[in-house]
Amino acid sequence: MIDLSDLKAVKEALRAQRIETPSWAFGNSGTRFKVFAQRGVPRSPEEKIADAATVHRFTGIAPSVALHIPWDRVDDYGALTRYAKDLGVEIGAINTNVFQDDDYKLGSVTNPDPGIRRKATDHLLEAISIMDATGSRDLKLWFSDGLNYPGQDDLRDRQDRLAEALREAYDRLGDHQRILLEYKLFEPAFYATDVPDWGTSYAHCVELGPKATVCIDTGHHAPGTNIEFIVAFLLRQGKLGAFDFNSRFYADDDLMAGAADPFQLFRIMYEIVRADALDPSHGINFMLDQCHNIEAKIPAVIRSVLNVQEATAKALLVDRDALRAAQRAGDVLGANAVLMDAFNTDVRPLLAELRTEDGLDPDPVAAYHRSGYQQRIEAERADGQQAGWGA
Repeated sequence: MIDLSDLKAVKEALRAQRIETPSWAFGNSGTRFKVFAQRGVPRSPEEKIADAATVHRFTGIAPSVALHIPWDRVDDYGALTRYAKDLGVEIGAINTNVFQDDDYKLGSVTNPDPGIRRKATDHLLEAISIMDATGSRDLKLWFSDGLNYPGQDDLRDRQDRLAEALREAYDRLGDHQRILLEYKLFEPAFYATDVPDWGTSYAHCVELGPKATVCIDTGHHAPGTNIEFIVAFLLRQGKLGAFDFNSRFYADDDLMAGAADPFQLFRIMYEIVRADALDPSHGINFMLDQCHNIEAKIPAVIRSVLNVQEATAKALLVDRDALRAAQRAGDVLGANAVLMDAFNTDVRPLLAELRTEDGLDPDPVAAYHRSGYQQRIEAERADGQQAGWGA
């Protein structure tokens, strides 16, 4: 049993934690078969930011919101940045979209048509200009590019085209900006995906240079993949730039973080703690990447933030000296028991105490429901075009 009576260092580490929320989590979303509308959904980027600021108000550790372009395109990004600041949050990663235009049916930056490749690369450059205007550090890139049939296009040529577009975007980055290159095992391509795994992303990032890093989406792996090994490897190489936290039981990845396998999330966060990489100064952007299709959106985002926080608290409780001693002694069961002891600790009282000390409600979800915010936005946003996929 772990003693929870004197955990000042653990609390301070938790106070420093930062989790970024995604603007698109607050919009309407669904499956490939149906997008489900909910009451109170934002109609504009400003309303998405207001919802993200609400999540931060109740959790205290979500002070930035990622934007998705063109879904969050506005005329004045300086004004949008000031609006966010007035609400107590800031603009985080800028996410590109080169997967929803008809031109991208056969790919974007890897398309065999040079005109379409130019269009896609210009969009990446536009996103960097938005980073300049908002003060964002991170350019988040995910490409749906791939092939449905053998022989449809040349696999090696597509890697060359990808490298060319990435190089042009990389060379446009400012001194304090960087690329986060995400990967996905499959979908929408059914035969080959151009960035299918962490190794492909890592290889391109190494080729590009120090301002290119890998983004690990926790839902984008084959079943049974040891994600914490990927985390440990990329940390060792200095190439882990960000997470997209979410969960999935089968293929896609839009369940709340920690919903499918909380033990996996704990194991991932232990590797972060073991590398002393939790503090924002280390440079890892801990983002959520989720769409909430049937559950209420703001409570789901709050719950996801709390799930990551709980996994982190448990990771911080691991007795690293005892674990190291057991590992060096070859005590297989003893080493495993050290991890399990931390994972099986109920950290909810500790986190409730932490929030109370910081002037927050000990139960953020219950506090949100009591706040009346949901009822207010449902009334205020009854008219107009709700935001969602493609808007």
